[in-house]
Amino acid sequence: MSNMLEDIIATKSERLLNKKIALCITGSIAAVECVRLARELIRYGAEVRAYLTPSVGEIITPRAIEFATGTAPVTEITGRVEHLEKFDLVLIAPASANTISKIAHGIADTPVTLLALSSQAELLIAPAMHRSMLTNAVIRKNIEKLKELGITFISPEEEEGAGKLASIEEIVDYTIKLLTPPILAGKKVVVTGGATIEDIDDVRVITNRSSGKMGIALAKEAFYLGARVVLIHGRVTESLPVYIETIKSERIDEMLKAVENEAKDTDILISAAAIGDFTVKKFKGKLDSRKDKLILELTPSPKILALIKSFSCFKVGFKALPEGDDMKLIEASRNILKEHSLDLVIANDITMAAGSNENEVIIISENEVLKLPRASKAKISSSIFKEILKRFS
Repeated sequence: MSNMLEDIIATKSERLLNKKIALCITGSIAAVECVRLARELIRYGAEVRAYLTPSVGEIITPRAIEFATGTAPVTEITGRVEHLEKFDLVLIAPASANTISKIAHGIADTPVTLLALSSQAELLIAPAMHRSMLTNAVIRKNIEKLKELGITFISPEEEEGAGKLASIEEIVDYTIKLLTPPILAGKKVVVTGGATIEDIDDVRVITNRSSGKMGIALAKEAFYLGARVVLIHGRVTESLPVYIETIKSERIDEMLKAVENEAKDTDILISAAAIGDFTVKKFKGKLDSRKDKLILELTPSPKILALIKSFSCFKVGFKALPEGDDMKLIEASRNILKEHSLDLVIANDITMAAGSNENEVIIISENEVLKLPRASKAKISSSIFKEILKRFS
């Protein structure tokens, strides 16, 4: 890989380190996104080599692609038989209707279709075309034909009548999924995340500072591992992955009900949501802010860990304290581990985690305590699942 890429290699994650990806670009206007896509894959550690169909040059220059990947793109197959190069994944993004149909019918007349038909690597296709083409019966039939052969498609986003290329984040996430052993295939994982809210009046609420980032990171990790994932979430501060089933449950009673319904047939339940400790008696209308004093009537809320105690799934709870005292945190976590028949408790100092992209946690099981150094919540989530998988059967 070119020296000019050294400053960005694996700066976000090492999930794709030592993975070689063919980024195949077709003649869709969405080809302009491929510079960003290539560099994002590199930020996750991947080595990227680009293959272009002949019409791509009318939209974006090969030099721009060379800048993005660090190597000259393949624009024709020569005596070096570039289509026989070994890859871990062949990613076609954007994929035009023309290229999809050619692959479905075994037509190998461009570097992209020739590589797609000859490679033994995983194949991931992200279409981008106008909705009228995407819904055309012939195109749909060709897509379904390829899906039946085990090829993964990422659905395009709907925008102004067009099937817009899926987001770069989603394409990267699917890439990670396909290059991660599907250890949890056939399993269901339920994750709770975010903050609950309780109404004071028709305008004001009681809530907390949880961002939901930890819950989202855990849900994505389960997705990478091949599980069917359900994310039950309260209020969150970032967008939710479109490829994960989500249930919005902002009120405490809503979340408890959703967990009870979803956990009946789940294999792993991770309770990472910051559920309020109190419900409040709601006032009708809007309280007059000119009053000198206001008294709220608070009632302790039901505990989600008490609800799931009798469930037979693998159960993971979270415990947060503000003291910054590891011994107190471990002791409190061991107490709830025993009280609620949990398999693991993830403990953290709440002042270090709320709203941040990073966290520092202690993983407590019946016989072990493991402290993880401060890291991104994505990396922490990966470490948590490693501990889950050691014990899950």
